[in-house]
Amino acid sequence: MTLQTETPMGLPEYVYEAPVRLWHWINAACILVLAVTGYLIGSPLATQPGEASAHFLMGYIRFAHFSAGYVFAIGILGRAYWALVGNHHARELFSVPVLSKAYWTDFLSWLRYYLFIGPTPEPTFGHNPLSRFAMFFVFLLSSLFMVLTGFALYGEGSQMGSWQERMFGWVLPLLGQSQQVHTLHHVGMWVIVVFIILHVYAAVREEINGRLSLIGGMISGYKTFKK
Repeated sequence: MTLQTETPMGLPEYVYEAPVRLWHWINAACILVLAVTGYLIGSPLATQPGEASAHFLMGYIRFAHFSAGYVFAIGILGRAYWALVGNHHARELFSVPVLSKAYWTDFLSWLRYYLFIGPTPEPTFGHNPLSRFAMFFVFLLSSLFMVLTGFALYGEGSQMGSWQERMFGWVLPLLGQSQQVHTLHHVGMWVIVVFIILHVYAAVREEINGRLSLIGGMISGYKTFKK
């Protein structure tokens, strides 16, 4: 949350380890596939011409959605594991120091900065306080909700007794049965889409206006102070 003076100006710090970078880009691809196919599942395309037996378009769309969902869920498990064994930056996704007064002071500074009503705060090699808050309370919690509701709906199609139904079937009655869960799952998709838009905006803006090489850091793993 504050300037890390142990790294001299212009010298890089290894922030994003290889498993974190790999997860980030696979996760981005999964979200793209899930959002597009999920939208088409909720709002299907018009009827295709010819005999129904000659078309399997919705089948392919559903298969892509389910496959990406599995990869997305496994990725979250892998990311949680790496938070335990990786460097301290890898743990920032899973925790927010909400009881720290200094955290909230820096949070407000970054919020004013992104709203164009405050000066540029001191850079940090890890996630800044506002980014850390959004990653945990918006992205991570929404992702866990989507995994739970997604597998609950998948278990409904897999029928009683499937491992998906046994592990996640309790979600349907908890949230109000199938149609309600479908609606909430669809809303969750839009929450993540809005988050991604803001995430990309913040990353590009920080790359241009900030003092750290941000986007390049998610490719090489290193962040460097700009001269």
